[in-house]
Amino acid sequence: MATHASDNGSGHAEWRFARAAKEGALAVAGDKMSIRAARFKISASVDGRDPRPVLPLAHGDPSVFPAFRTAAEAEDAVAAALRTGKFNCYPAGVGLPEARRALAEHLSSDLPYKLSTDDIFLTAGGTQAIEVVVSVLAQPGANILLPRPGYPNYEARAGLHNLQVRHFDLIPERGWEIDIDSLESIADKNTTAMVIINPNNPCGSVYTREHLAKVAEVARKLGILVIADEVYGNLVFGDTPYVPMGVFGHIAPVLSIGSLSKRWIVPGWRLGWVAVCDPNKILQETKIIASITNFLNVSTDPATFVQGALPHILGNTKEDFFRRIIGLLAETSEICYREIKDIKCITCPHKPEGSMFVMVKLNLYLLEGIHDDIDFCCKLAKEESVILCPGEMDLICWKKSYLTKTHFGSSSCLFRVTGTPGLHCMFALRNALRKQ
Repeated sequence: MATHASDNGSGHAEWRFARAAKEGALAVAGDKMSIRAARFKISASVDGRDPRPVLPLAHGDPSVFPAFRTAAEAEDAVAAALRTGKFNCYPAGVGLPEARRALAEHLSSDLPYKLSTDDIFLTAGGTQAIEVVVSVLAQPGANILLPRPGYPNYEARAGLHNLQVRHFDLIPERGWEIDIDSLESIADKNTTAMVIINPNNPCGSVYTREHLAKVAEVARKLGILVIADEVYGNLVFGDTPYVPMGVFGHIAPVLSIGSLSKRWIVPGWRLGWVAVCDPNKILQETKIIASITNFLNVSTDPATFVQGALPHILGNTKEDFFRRIIGLLAETSEICYREIKDIKCITCPHKPEGSMFVMVKLNLYLLEGIHDDIDFCCKLAKEESVILCPGEMDLICWKKSYLTKTHFGSSSCLFRVTGTPGLHCMFALRNALRKQ
């Protein structure tokens, strides 16, 4: 006979599922690791009576600006795939074979070896790719090495799967390079992987070939795999060329995360991937590949018609489109960096060279009535209708000792360098700070 929820004395039942909502992983993390939650809070501070348009610098989705429309070839490919009537079905969990084959060929052009169809796993955007990889690595007592500053989604996913996190620092004075010397000291026998983000979100840096080679050597020595978040791959506009981490897959196994979202400016199409860059087949022997397959067989899939369009998107998009997008990003990043230099209470340690972001320091001691970066962003939104993303979201786990060393942390703001209104945003920001 089924038991019933007990009465708590006030006439209401004590529901057994309430504990999960109060003490579960999502409840514990709350909105502290969500960029969307922080952006919503800041956007809510905008004065609705202000006639000025809201100027956004807080998101990585430039598709909202007409100048960043995706390539006509990509749109045509999706439309054609839909019209065939062949892509209204469920796809295979790991992705359509034709799409995987085309992507393997596309990615192999930058590698010293060839990827096969079996090396490619299609996902519902880069977000699901992160979920797949973190889920596969999660086991009791295991830990993963994450960069700080970093992309909060890794922290959140690790928390949801009880995967312990240890942080290595990015050094602003060295162009946000990885503190390679610290990796061995923070890793132990339970460390399974490390994450690198290149081109970097949120710092806007691009790692050299030499630096990536050192990372691979340390990973080999520690016996861990490298998760290379390369969602912004090829979106570089500085002096450092983009080098995929898979180039060093013969030294240590690499799982490369990518997507159409950024390079093609179509985040709403939700097509990403995990590429296995492991010519020595270590991940196959250790059953990591089988675990990825098993995960994708019981999870959601990217839209079949977008998968069907992928071969034509990859093969037909003209280089003129990519050059135009990089030119726009270079222009807006130059505006941002130039204007920041004229604002006394903001410091930028490194000029952005790639992705769509730049990390800056907010010097609170020069501002009156500002308590931290979130307070600054909320007041800026209210007074000037400019939306920024607080650096706290990307520095959520920085320790006091590290803050002292680098002078970053809760006093940092993350500027999103996207879209053509960059100059207007920076003028508004500069005017606001001159009032302090």
